[in-house]
Parts: sequence; C-alpha cells; structure tokens
Amino acid sequence: MKIQDIIEAMLRDAKELGTFTLPALLSTATDGGKSGLAIVREPDSLSCLAIVKGEPEGAIFTDEHGERFGDTAVMLIAGKELFGFWEVPQDMVEALVMGCRIFEKNRLKQGLARDVPEFGRKSDGVGHLTVTVMRGPALEKGIRVSLRKDGKIVGSDFTAEDGSSGFRMMHGDYDCIVQDRSQQIRTFAVHFTEPDQKILLKL
Repeated sequence: MKIQDIIEAMLRDAKELGTFTLPALLSTATDGGKSGLAIVREPDSLSCLAIVKGEPEGAIFTDEHGERFGDTAVMLIAGKELFGFWEVPQDMVEALVMGCRIFEKNRLKQGLARDVPEFGRKSDGVGHLTVTVMRGPALEKGIRVSLRKDGKIVGSDFTAEDGSSGFRMMHGDYDCIVQDRSQQIRTFAVHFTEPDQKILLKL
C-alpha cells in the first residue's frame, strides 16, 4: 500500500480542526496537546506532518519522483504552506511516526520560511537530481545510490533499468555513495545547483 493511501485511510473518519499556517499549526497543536496529521495537498505532491501530543514527530513528502521521510521531508517544506489539521488517535499517529521520525526538530520550530531559500535559484533552493551509473559501456541496474551531507544520509535509491536514480533535494554539496553488487563502495563529490540536474557516474 502506498504511503498516500495509508494517510488517506487514517483521515477517513478523522475530525478536521481547521487550516493553519505552519507557526499557527504548531502553536495550536502544542496548546491543545493534540495528536493528528497536518496535510498540504498540491496537484503533484503531498506534505504531511505527524503530530503526537502537540509535538511534530514525523514528516512525509511525496511527489512524482518518490517519497521522502523524516528530516529529508522537512527540508522540502517551504514553511509558507497552509496545512489542514486532522485529529487522529495517538496510537495511529505513533505507528506512522515509526517510519518517518524527525530527529532535528529545531529547524521546523524556528520557522522554515526563514531558512529555506527561494525555489528555482541557481545557487540554492530545492530541485530534482538524477544520478545515472555506468560501468564501461553498460548502464548499471539495481545499484544503491545514497547522498550524504554533513555526515548524514539524506537520500537513498536503487538505479532503474536505465541506470538512473532520482532525488528531490535541497541544493548544495553532497557526497554521493555508490555501492555495487560486489559490495564495493565508491564516493563521488556532487555539486547540486540546478532545478533539474543530471549527473553521470562511471565505475
């Protein structure tokens, strides 16, 4: 079952508490000690914050490029969205949080709008990165590709039939870690600055 289907099932019998900006959402949830899901639906994406007893504990972001969870999903929330907030039983929210836990909450609470640069600028923002892996003349399928920043893995994917893997990330400098079928690991430096950037790695 897709994560969007799970979220929709949780909301089916839930009570909607209203629509809030991010600061108002966090304030309302904290004051009431409420548990629930805060959702932003866009034509091509969905953002979800899982709140337990007033605290944002989990985050999910999904679009046509895939799903992101936890701190990586938080990076893709601009902070200017309007969230619908549904009250959901605490045990259900806690079960969801197990797969999307936020570890760095300070950034979310301090206001993402101040921290996240404008989308679409060359030097910062959020974009889609495609990493294609080749060995000799052949495209490599089923290779694990991970992106690491400041010592933490912020995205991981397996290459498809065409040797490509995709990531929706904030612009910046990353270590790209490629693990082949023999478990050999190679690390490449990636400078990610474009809204839709493609790079080719040769093993």
